[in-house]
Amino acid sequence: MPDLPEFKLKQCLIVRADIRMTCGKKCAQAAHASIGAYERTDRAVRKTWFDEGQKKVVLKAQSERELFELKTIAERAGISAAIIQDAGLTEIPPGTVTALGLGPARSEEIDRITGGLPLL
Repeated sequence: MPDLPEFKLKQCLIVRADIRMTCGKKCAQAAHASIGAYERTDRAVRKTWFDEGQKKVVLKAQSERELFELKTIAERAGISAAIIQDAGLTEIPPGTVTALGLGPARSEEIDRITGGLPLL
């Protein structure tokens, strides 16, 4: 049996559960959140995370307010964060806040912020 990789870093993608989006739309919003947070992360951390296998966890939040509260907490902890607003070309009105990307950052640091959120 091969050794399991050790993930010291991860990224959390948090999607709003209180607005109607198809599965595909949720996936696209999570992808936007991933790229947004990644681009705000230190280059050395990005490389380490990439080399580890780019662990990601997708979670859900119950409101726009919850996303902004999580973003504030993460930024105060030094974790990159990206709020995503939809362009409104398909399913939801323009400017709707849909998702939040956090990290990559040390798993235990992100867990302190997102540990109580359910998986999407």
